[in-house]
Amino acid sequence: MTQILLFIGVLILSYLIGSIPFGLIVVHLKTGKDIRQIESGRTGGTNAMRAAGFPAGVVTGALDILKGACAVWLARWLIPGNAWLEIVAPLLAILGHNYSIFLAEYDEKSGLRLRGGAGGAPAIGGVAGLWLPSIYILVPTLLIVLFGIGYASVATMSVGLVATVIFLYRYLTGVSPWQYVLYGVISEIILMWALRPNIRRLLDGTERVVGWRARCKKTKTRYVKPKSAPDHSSSSTSSSS
Repeated sequence: MTQILLFIGVLILSYLIGSIPFGLIVVHLKTGKDIRQIESGRTGGTNAMRAAGFPAGVVTGALDILKGACAVWLARWLIPGNAWLEIVAPLLAILGHNYSIFLAEYDEKSGLRLRGGAGGAPAIGGVAGLWLPSIYILVPTLLIVLFGIGYASVATMSVGLVATVIFLYRYLTGVSPWQYVLYGVISEIILMWALRPNIRRLLDGTERVVGWRARCKKTKTRYVKPKSAPDHSSSSTSSSS
C-alpha cells in the first residue's frame, strides 16, 4: 500500500513540477509582460527569448530542463530501481509543462483550457535524468538542427527521436532497460502533438526561421531594387520646341 501511494505521489509531484510556468515568471520579472500575450503565447524558452531577450530565454530553458530531470531523480529517490516510474515521471513533467494546471483558463467557446509550452526543454531534462552523458550527444545534435536547418520547432521535435536512438543503442548493448526507449518514443509523440500548428506552417512554408536563415531572410526583405531615374529628355525637348 505504501509503495502504491509513493508511486501515485511521484506522478502527481512530477506533473506539478512540470506545471511551474518558469517562462511566465521570468518574463514578468524582467519586463512586466505576460508571455501568454506575446508571439506564440507559449511559456517555453524560445518564446521567453522573443519576449524578454536571450538571457531570459536561457534561464527559462535551463529551469524547464530541470523539470524533467528532477522528475526522474524524484522517482529514483523514492522508489529506486523502477524503470517504469523513471520514464512515466518525466513524461508527466512534459505534460505538466504543456498543460499547466497553474495556467488554466476558461473560454466560452472552448471551455477549460490548460496552457503552457511545447515540451522540448523538459523532454531534454528527462533524457538527462535517465542518463546524464546523453547531454553530450543530444545538445550538439539539437544545435546543429536548430542553426543548420533554421527551425526551432524541428529542433524541438528532434529531442524524442534522438533520445530513442540513444536509448535503443544502450538497450541493444545491454546497459539500459528497454523502457527508456519507450520514453523517447512517447516523448516524441507528445512533442509532435504540441507542435501541430508549427508542423502545418512547415508544410505551408510559413514557419519562422532562426539563425543564418533568419539573417538571410532579413537581408532579402530589406533589399529594395533601386528604381531607374526617369528620362526627362523627351519632355524637355518637346517643351523647348
